[in-house]
Amino acid sequence: MAEHLASIFGTEKDRVNCPFYFKIGACRHGDRCSRLHNRPTISPTLLLSNMYQRPDMITPGVDAQGQPIDPKKIQEHFEDFYEDIFEELSKFGEIESLNICDNLADHMIGNVYVQFKEEDQAAAAVQALQGRFYSGRPIIADFSPVTDFREATCRQFEEDNCNRGGYCNFMHVKMIGRDLRRRLFGRYRGFKVRSRSRSSSPPRGHRRDYDRRERDRDGNYYRGGHGRRSSRERHEKDRKKRSRSRSKSPVREGSEERRARIEQWNREREEKQQ
Repeated sequence: MAEHLASIFGTEKDRVNCPFYFKIGACRHGDRCSRLHNRPTISPTLLLSNMYQRPDMITPGVDAQGQPIDPKKIQEHFEDFYEDIFEELSKFGEIESLNICDNLADHMIGNVYVQFKEEDQAAAAVQALQGRFYSGRPIIADFSPVTDFREATCRQFEEDNCNRGGYCNFMHVKMIGRDLRRRLFGRYRGFKVRSRSRSSSPPRGHRRDYDRRERDRDGNYYRGGHGRRSSRERHEKDRKKRSRSRSKSPVREGSEERRARIEQWNREREEKQQ
């Protein structure tokens, strides 16, 4: 039973814990969700809820006065915000990733996810951000259960074919330019400029398992737990295999073989006695 519960934890088959909160750290149902939101008491990842306010929040591509906005201006506004946040949060420790959602749904819009190298760095940042404001709005910072952004991001969005648009329940990560990424993250040892996709493509032979989805109760797709076996499952299978091999009875010898072996033992014993 315990193994079964562990295998379905955080998937749609788990009728107790919310799979969306487990994978994304946010749920469209909020506190009204019928499943549990297990909020971590410590994590290397912080969620700054609804912090980024894009200039075309009301209507994409149009400002509050109804005038069209140049996409370059929108990108410049975003990168200025990104750099501000990075420089402030990097005071608390090394930042491994900083992702900002481009989604439009209330529970996702403007969410900022920052992942530190160490948990104590994230804890120091949470404490320092309490009671602070940005652009006249309070900063809401909490620990997030998200540690693997490959599970949290929308694969279809990265391939430019998400048909749910900004209201997708998976992260649509807004990208920054290569020069800015190199300038910010280049200070860290081992930094490499990444391509547009934040999640590496799987090997060709495993693409079917990687792209497998399950449909949730709202009709949305999410990455379920039916892909390749986890390391725990592989370890358990290897353990059972070794156990069977140890408990396997030896092959029983025939009567002629036994007589020949007994005669050989008798000869060896007589030779020792002489």
